[in-house]
Amino acid sequence: MPNPTVEIKLEDVLVSIQQDLKEIREDIQKDLKEIRDDLTDLKVSQAEIRGDIKVLDEKVTGIGKRLENQEFVSKGILGGLLLIVLGGAAKYFGFVPKP
Repeated sequence: MPNPTVEIKLEDVLVSIQQDLKEIREDIQKDLKEIRDDLTDLKVSQAEIRGDIKVLDEKVTGIGKRLENQEFVSKGILGGLLLIVLGGAAKYFGFVPKP
């Protein structure tokens, strides 16, 4: 029994390879465009995040200044209360003469 023979034109094989390469090239270009779009979106998001960080930094700085003022006021009030308590105790125990 003789071996079967298949005849294919070399031109047909080359055309098929060229079509496959064309499809692969188109897919790669499509993927590259998507990657570029994603990178652009990423850069825009990064810029927005940097802006948000600057705003948060300003808010934190403002809160820090308000806390410093609050600490100063709290220390003043605490000192005043301490003086009142000590003065009342001194008068109660007779350290201060009655007018």
